Amino acid sequence: MIVAIAGFIMTVVFYALAKRLYRLKKHMLLTPLLVTPIALAALLIVSGISFDAYNEGAHWLSDMLQPATIAFAIPLSRHFDLIKKHAVQILVSVLTGSVIAVVSSLALAKALQLNEQLLNSLLPHSATTPIAIGVSESIGGIPTLTAVAVVATGLFGSIIGPSVIRLLKIRNDIAKGVLLGTSAHGAGTSKAFEFSGVSGTVSSISMILAAITTFLITPWILETFHF
Repeated sequence: MIVAIAGFIMTVVFYALAKRLYRLKKHMLLTPLLVTPIALAALLIVSGISFDAYNEGAHWLSDMLQPATIAFAIPLSRHFDLIKKHAVQILVSVLTGSVIAVVSSLALAKALQLNEQLLNSLLPHSATTPIAIGVSESIGGIPTLTAVAVVATGLFGSIIGPSVIRLLKIRNDIAKGVLLGTSAHGAGTSKAFEFSGVSGTVSSISMILAAITTFLITPWILETFHF
């Protein structure tokens, strides 16, 4: 029990420290979503604490992901008129991005000759963790591996996303939000809010739409293109 409580406290403290460091120097490699797990992993290795023992307390934070999603309704209400005005563009962009994410993952997994269970675990990586795990379970994947893939996708997307935006000279806040929310879900949304409130709001709705789309299309795509 002591280890479980310590795991919870360590995670919160490490994240708070990492966030403070990121505020002092906003470098993409210093994002709290990257620094915190690396620091925690190093501590567990040095201390000899098993992941299962640590996760007895830390899983409480993971369990908060689902109800925390409701908080995205707050910025959504502030920019509702703007979202409504560009609803069609946002919807088409997210649907296209979600389909491409699943199909490209399937094609890459096939090219690498991954086994079926591993393939099924990686397909929903572009959805938020709760949805991705649900999809993974329904198609025969490994939920734990799916969770790791989701986190890796979010981290990678939030790190390279701003570079892509600069490279392509994307200035529209709505486009920035769709890009980050569709490709990097929660981590991308956090990064989108650094650009503007509009980008963050659009990213949050894109993330939710992408999760719903992934949930609906993944079984169908798997059945249709699983050659």
